[in-house]
Amino acid sequence: MRKLASVLAALALAATACGSEAAPQEGARTLTVFAAASLTESFGALGKRFEAQNSGVTVKFSFEGSSALVQKLTQGAQADVFASADKANMDKAAKAELIDGQPSVFATNRLAIAVGKGNPKGIKGLADLAKDGLTVVVCAPQVPCGSAAKKVQQSSGVALKLASEEQDVKSVLAKVRTGDADAGLVYVTDATSAAANVDKVDFPEAAGAINDYPIAVVKDAPQAQLAGLFRDFVLGAEGRNELAKVGFGTP
Repeated sequence: MRKLASVLAALALAATACGSEAAPQEGARTLTVFAAASLTESFGALGKRFEAQNSGVTVKFSFEGSSALVQKLTQGAQADVFASADKANMDKAAKAELIDGQPSVFATNRLAIAVGKGNPKGIKGLADLAKDGLTVVVCAPQVPCGSAAKKVQQSSGVALKLASEEQDVKSVLAKVRTGDADAGLVYVTDATSAAANVDKVDFPEAAGAINDYPIAVVKDAPQAQLAGLFRDFVLGAEGRNELAKVGFGTP
C-alpha cells in the first residue's frame, strides 16, 4: 500500500508539473505595432516601459518606411497600432478603411544633414550639398523623409545631385555611417540617436518641411483595447518625454 501511494503521489506531481509547463502565461498578450523607421529608438524604449506597466504584455514592433507599412496593411498584414511619419500615409490608410477612429498627432520632426564624424567635407548647409564631388543620398519621394527632402529642395531652389533614394531614413543614415555617402538628409531625431557614428548639420530651410506624426488603432485590431492603451501612452507625458530626448517636437 505504501509503494502504491508513493507511485500515485509521483504520478500526480508529474502531471501537475507537465500541466504548469503547458499552460500559457496568464494574461499573455502580444501587441503588434507598425511604426515609421524614425521611431525605432523612441518607440523601442516606450515599448519596454509599456510592457513593464502591463503584466503579460509583449510589444512587437515592425519599423519600416511609412509607405511600406501602409502597403502591408492594405495587403492584409495584421497589426494593432499604426504610427506614421506623416499625415499623407496615414490618410492613405484611413481612405482604405484600415484605421479605427480618428488618428492623433503625437509628435513633429524636421530634417537635418547627416555627415561623417568630424564633418570631413566641411558641409555647413543645404547649398553645400549641391557642390560637385559629393555623394548625397535621401529617402525615396514616397517615404515621408523623401517627401520632406523634395519639398525643401523646391522651396529653397537647391537642386541636389543624388547618388540614391533609399526606402527609409535608417538606410540613408547607414550609407553615411559606413562612408558610402558623404551626406544624407535624415530627420533630426535619427542624427541625434546616431550621434556616436555621425555628425548633424542643421539648416534653416528645414523649417519649411515639418512632418506631423499621427498614430491610430488599426481597424479590427486583434488587441484593440490594448492598442488604445498604447496609443494613449504615446500621447501622454511619458511618451512625449521619451520622444523629446532625441528631438521630436510637441504637436
